[in-house]
Amino acid sequence: MNENKKKTGFGKQLAELHRWNGWLVVLLAVTGLVLSWGAVRGWLGEGRVWIKQLHIGVGVVSGILLVMYAPLMRRHWKQIRNRPSQKRNLSVMLILLVGWLLSGIVLWQFRHLPPRWANNALVVHDLLTWVGMPYILFHSITRIQWMRRPERRTIRAEAGESAEALQPGGYRSPTPAQWVTRRQFLKWSFGVAMAVATVPPFFRWLGTVPGLGGASGGGTAGGMNDTSSGGNRMLPEPEPLPDSVRVIGGGAEGRFRVYTVTRLPSFDSQTWTFTLDGLVDRPAVWSWERFLAIARKVQVSDFHCVTGWSVYRNTWEGIPLSELLKLAGVNPKAKYVKFYSGDGEYTDALSLEQANMDDVMVAILHDGKPIHRDYGGPARLIVPKMYAYKSVKWLNRIELVDKPHTGYWEERGYDNDAWV
Repeated sequence: MNENKKKTGFGKQLAELHRWNGWLVVLLAVTGLVLSWGAVRGWLGEGRVWIKQLHIGVGVVSGILLVMYAPLMRRHWKQIRNRPSQKRNLSVMLILLVGWLLSGIVLWQFRHLPPRWANNALVVHDLLTWVGMPYILFHSITRIQWMRRPERRTIRAEAGESAEALQPGGYRSPTPAQWVTRRQFLKWSFGVAMAVATVPPFFRWLGTVPGLGGASGGGTAGGMNDTSSGGNRMLPEPEPLPDSVRVIGGGAEGRFRVYTVTRLPSFDSQTWTFTLDGLVDRPAVWSWERFLAIARKVQVSDFHCVTGWSVYRNTWEGIPLSELLKLAGVNPKAKYVKFYSGDGEYTDALSLEQANMDDVMVAILHDGKPIHRDYGGPARLIVPKMYAYKSVKWLNRIELVDKPHTGYWEERGYDNDAWV
């Protein structure tokens, strides 16, 4: 009697853990999708910060469930030792959950860890998601009740009769066996649909990951220099300096991700201008050709996004911001430098002291090639010592002001001083 109660209690524990884990995985999937979906980044605003915290919190609870399951695992494994499909499913789920948990912890605490840890953790997190979510969806749908129940028959045999077809003359012939059951057909159909929907985008993603098919050191850093259609029409192209041609950084290592708060803008050298105004002695508006005539320098620096990824050893060529400010002549009343994006929406700011740091640059070349539109070209701000939301893309105006300015993401909860 006591043994039966123990078995019942053990079964209930497993069922509760399974149920809670299922709902947590659903919540993690939904919040993770929202966080990675570029189309809703601007629309969510400050809510994105709260969704990120919810995602982290749910991940922590998921980790607690794993700890609670650990003492039960040995007995559970023994219970299903003769059920290979259940053992296989349990193994896959444990690999997914532990992998998500460990990579998630690294991404959560990336500020306290070496940057390369976060880059690798992000790849692992994404890879497990690409593989795990279709698997979990397939596993869940093929086990719901209506797929497990035998198909209802239109004609039923009477009690005591065999289900055989009546032939002329009273003979009965056996009904041919089904080539495939309804459940098998539905599983295969759903599996094929899942493969068609997920395999092509998965391989496209795989092709962007350094070391897994994408560019690594000496490559194009995930498309930063892509010259395919969809970019800007900026002529003439900037003539790179010798250090850019040699790519003195050795080639960027990592992958840039495309983030924008509006639709991607496009620019043409016939209409593009760069403005420097506000509290300056000599305000200026440069055309593209005149902007290219300003003396440039080459520097090598790392690029860190607040979401956890980094690109290392970037060779940037551009105009040091301090030199631009000298050209304009800074008014003594100016305390801050405000930056405008050509998307018409995004702005940010630095203090005058921060803006004069040696490595702050208005870049137009990356690893010896023009910066592609998707990654902020034709000109973008580079602030290597701060997270990338300070490095304004599609930069086309700089204004000197006497009061602090709260940037786009700072209004939505990000730190104003975005030091790495």
